[in-house]
Amino acid sequence: MQQGDVLVIVAILIYFIVVITIGFIYAKRSNSSASEYFLGGRKVGPWFTALSAEASDMSGYLLMGLPGLAYFSGAADVGWTAIGLAIGTYLNWRLVARRLRRYSVVANDSITLPGFYSNRFHDEKNIVGTIAAIIILIFFCVYCGSCFVTCGRLFNALFGWDYSVMMVFGALIVFMYTMIGGYLSVVATDFVQGTLMFFALAIVVIGSITMAGGVDATVAFLSDIPGYLSMTSMAVPALDEAGTQMVQGGAPVFDIPAEYGLLTIISTMSWGLGYFGMPQVLVRFMGIRSDSEVKQSRIIAIVWVVISMFCAVMIGLIGRYLIPTELLTQSSAETIFIVLSQMMLPSFICGLVVSGILAASMSSASSYLLITGSSVAENIFRGVFKKDATDDQVLIVSRITLAAVLLFGILVAWDENSVIFTVVSYAWAGLGASFGPLTLFSLYWRRTTKQGAIAGMIAGASMVLIWHNLIKPLGGVFGIYELLPAFLFGCLAIVVVSLLTKEPSDEIKHEFDHYMDGVGAKRNMDVVLEGGMPADGIAEPATTYPEGRKSKEE
Repeated sequence: MQQGDVLVIVAILIYFIVVITIGFIYAKRSNSSASEYFLGGRKVGPWFTALSAEASDMSGYLLMGLPGLAYFSGAADVGWTAIGLAIGTYLNWRLVARRLRRYSVVANDSITLPGFYSNRFHDEKNIVGTIAAIIILIFFCVYCGSCFVTCGRLFNALFGWDYSVMMVFGALIVFMYTMIGGYLSVVATDFVQGTLMFFALAIVVIGSITMAGGVDATVAFLSDIPGYLSMTSMAVPALDEAGTQMVQGGAPVFDIPAEYGLLTIISTMSWGLGYFGMPQVLVRFMGIRSDSEVKQSRIIAIVWVVISMFCAVMIGLIGRYLIPTELLTQSSAETIFIVLSQMMLPSFICGLVVSGILAASMSSASSYLLITGSSVAENIFRGVFKKDATDDQVLIVSRITLAAVLLFGILVAWDENSVIFTVVSYAWAGLGASFGPLTLFSLYWRRTTKQGAIAGMIAGASMVLIWHNLIKPLGGVFGIYELLPAFLFGCLAIVVVSLLTKEPSDEIKHEFDHYMDGVGAKRNMDVVLEGGMPADGIAEPATTYPEGRKSKEE
């Protein structure tokens, strides 16, 4: 092993030690109750909330998926996807964050997303929460797999180490600090990881531009590739039978560019709709210390997302100019960030920068594990099978679930040729269509019924599977991203079924009006006035409930 490799390993080990240490720091506090373990007691400040939400959301596709797509097929597909995600991020923070923070408290102090859905509709049999937990379990197993792919591919690209061994190693590290420290450790490590991801992207994009000799030379080279820099057509690499891009005269070969019309643009931008249903983001809204701090958190999150995605896309495009013929499959193209880091940075700094990839995948995987564990333990185990379960029993079931999801995610990630962008897009559509319409209608439409909520989730999830596997292969107008038709179908199902079923009870209507009137503002003022705490300190908020509703402890 060369000295440079040793320094890279040292930097990565420092990163591992930091995240595991954070897990132990928060272990005692997090394990004091289910509320602390699953939601941090709603005591997280705006900076931690913003960076945790975005770092857990972006996962490995920010540093590998997006740059790889840009490298392989140019600006159009990745550009419109990034624009859609940026708009979706803003709208989610603007339309959902403050309302969900308030309503989750009013709805019996809900500490999980499925729990909020059940409490919102006073679902005594917990049918809504159970269905939501099952959907989370299915799609988050796939999501975890995509994160583990990132870990294995990173070490394989850096050192040539066995992909499977390193994939399992990364998965176990995530499992360890998530199991030990719960929500607070996940949020704290996400803050560290989000900061690391941001600076890693900035360093590599600046270094790439410098190495390329400026933007002009890069643009001149890429402009000669048919459709590569266009936003209305997409470059099409010419592939051989093995799926490898052909090279001729030392240059990559491209076919006639594919048209990127209005329907394709709308389809690609529909990625942004997924945010309304992403549990890993929505639970951050529920856990923020005060809804009065949502605006500050929103600004931080938007700035982080826009700059990070811009850098990720630029790395892929500039990478095609710097090493045009080295990464000739879509799977290998996703290592462009790693390859450029090795080319331009001293070994130790390279180790710190590529730790940003671990940060991206691990922050997401830890959130997926925690949310899945909390949903199964709180909403299926305690909500259905053992309603008198203690917090200790719930935490045990949660950790068993973490282990089960870990194993399934490893199975999903076992194929080292998995394309991260493709894996993520499928799970993103499933979650977005299942929960996005329900979240919006729960917060904005008083007439939404329990039956409508169930119909919306089932319709959205089913349509993703049907469209992706049966309709999308037909091509043409049917080739759009499955999230868009599934999201619209879920909305339609909620409206139709809600109107055909009995109106919500007076108690549910009263609770909705109570939340809409902003009665939760008193609780927010209590938080601000009681503490005199620092910007991201820990407060002990007083909780108030609408008349006729009690906390879980009562």
